[in-house]
Amino acid sequence: MPVPTIYYLRHGETEWNALGRLQGTKDIPLNARGRDQAVQAGGILGDLFKREGRDKAALPYVSSPLGRARQTMELARGRLDLPVADYALDDRLREIGYGSWEGLTLAESEAADPEIYARRLVDKWTVGPAGGETYADVQVRVRAWYEQLRTDIVAVAHGGTCRALMVSLGLETPASAAELYIEQGAVYVFREGRLEKFS
Repeated sequence: MPVPTIYYLRHGETEWNALGRLQGTKDIPLNARGRDQAVQAGGILGDLFKREGRDKAALPYVSSPLGRARQTMELARGRLDLPVADYALDDRLREIGYGSWEGLTLAESEAADPEIYARRLVDKWTVGPAGGETYADVQVRVRAWYEQLRTDIVAVAHGGTCRALMVSLGLETPASAAELYIEQGAVYVFREGRLEKFS
């Protein structure tokens, strides 16, 4: 069976992104820059589809249920001249849960929980804060989402879920993926065992 191509967008910037606060499952809306990034990503997607001779309306679109991802999806679809609300949601694409660290900066997380913070510096993939998830947990649910794909798809989600997908597909190691910056306003294309970024 052919491997599905995934056109992957990270949501645009929020105020908490700008302030360096861990969002996790908290529903923080896009800021003005984030809205611009979402429109920009829609434009990049449109150009890609044109070059590849793809019908933008024929592909399924799916988003994380968190508001920042949904806003990004709707702005990107608007830029593509597609009905903004015509997409699915999948909870497996939600961001990594940071538990007791949600809303905190890294410095505040370290002050609140120095032992876990120090362990996580050494092993970001399998260590998580109280009440939160690890990247290994996210990898399991993102892999389950990927395994049920039967066709090429456009997905809007988060930096954490993108890292987990990269590791799931053997494109990065847990150690390398944990340190990667996932760009906002760009389109990541997972295709035939490779990853390309368009920005």
